[in-house]
Amino acid sequence: MTVWEKLRPYGMVAPSIVIFSMFFIYPIFYMIYLSFYDWNFISPTKTFVGLQNFKDLLLDEDFRKVLSNTTVYTLLTVTLTTVLSLLLALWLNRKGFFHAFVQGAIFSPHIISLVSISLLWSWLMDPEYGLLNWVIGLFGFDKLQWLSHPGTALVSLVIVAVWKGLGYNTLVFIAGLQSIPSDIFEAAALDQSKPWTTFRRIILPMLSPTIFFLVIINMIGSFQVFETIAIMTQGGPVNSTNTLVYYIYENGFRFFKIGYASAAGVILLAIVGALTIIYFRLLSSRVHYR
Repeated sequence: MTVWEKLRPYGMVAPSIVIFSMFFIYPIFYMIYLSFYDWNFISPTKTFVGLQNFKDLLLDEDFRKVLSNTTVYTLLTVTLTTVLSLLLALWLNRKGFFHAFVQGAIFSPHIISLVSISLLWSWLMDPEYGLLNWVIGLFGFDKLQWLSHPGTALVSLVIVAVWKGLGYNTLVFIAGLQSIPSDIFEAAALDQSKPWTTFRRIILPMLSPTIFFLVIINMIGSFQVFETIAIMTQGGPVNSTNTLVYYIYENGFRFFKIGYASAAGVILLAIVGALTIIYFRLLSSRVHYR
C-alpha cells in the first residue's frame, strides 16, 4: 500500500474535521479562556480575574434561580414528552388511514420553526383574547395569566416544548416498536400474557435503546432552550422563566459581561456533560441491544 493510499482516508475526512474544529471545538476552548477574564466585548483589552467570575456566579441569587428554573423545565419537559409520546406510539402503531393521518398531524409541529410556534402560542395564551382562556371560560373557569404570572409561566413554556417535540418522539418510538420481531408478540399471545405484562417484560426492554436515545436528546435540548423564552417571556415575570442559555445571552449581549457569560457557559457545558456521563453510567447497562 502506497503512502497516498494510507493518507487518502484522512484527506477525505479532513475538511469535515477542520469545519468541526472551527465552529465547535475552537469556540468551546475560547469560551473557557474568556471565563477567566473581565471583558466588555468592546474594549480591546481584557482583565484577567481568575476564578472571580465563577465565584460571582455561585454567589448570585439570580443565577441560582436560573439553575432551578432550568432543572424544573428539563425534568418536566423530558418526562412528559417521553411518557406521552410512548403512549401515543403504542396507540398509533397500526395500519390505516386514520392512524397515518394522526401521525402526520402530530409530527407537523416538529418541522415548524420555534419562532413561529412561539408567536402562535403567545396568541393562544393571551390573557384577554387567547383561545385557551376562551375554551376554559366555556367550562366556567377563571382566566389564567399564562405567561404573566410566576406560577404558570414556566409551565406554559413546558406545554409549548412538549407540543413541539411530541411528534418527533412519537415517530421514533413507532419505528422502535416496528423493529421488534412479531414472533415475540406471537409467543406472548400463546402464553396468554396480559397486556401490562407484555408491555413491562417485552416492549419496554426492547425499546430501551430508543428510550435511552430520546432521553439524552431531549435533556440536552431542554438545557439549550432559548427561542421560546426570548419571544414569549424574556425570562420574566420576576425571573421565573429565565434559563441558562437565555441568562448567558442576556449577560453577554445585553449587559456586555462577556467573561461572566462565558463562565456561565462553562458551567452549562459541565452540567450537561456530567448529566450525560451519569446517565450513560447508570442506565447504559440496562439497555437491551438486539
